[in-house]
Amino acid sequence: MSKGEDKKKEAKKQPLKNMKEKRAEKKAKKGGRSG
Repeated sequence: MSKGEDKKKEAKKQPLKNMKEKRAEKKAKKGGRSG
């Protein structure tokens, strides 16, 4: 049961991370990390 819940949480967290990472990449490409 614990493992099943963990996997469900991870599956739900992964898409969020991907979205955040994609947004961060877009921001970095537009503005650049330096400034």
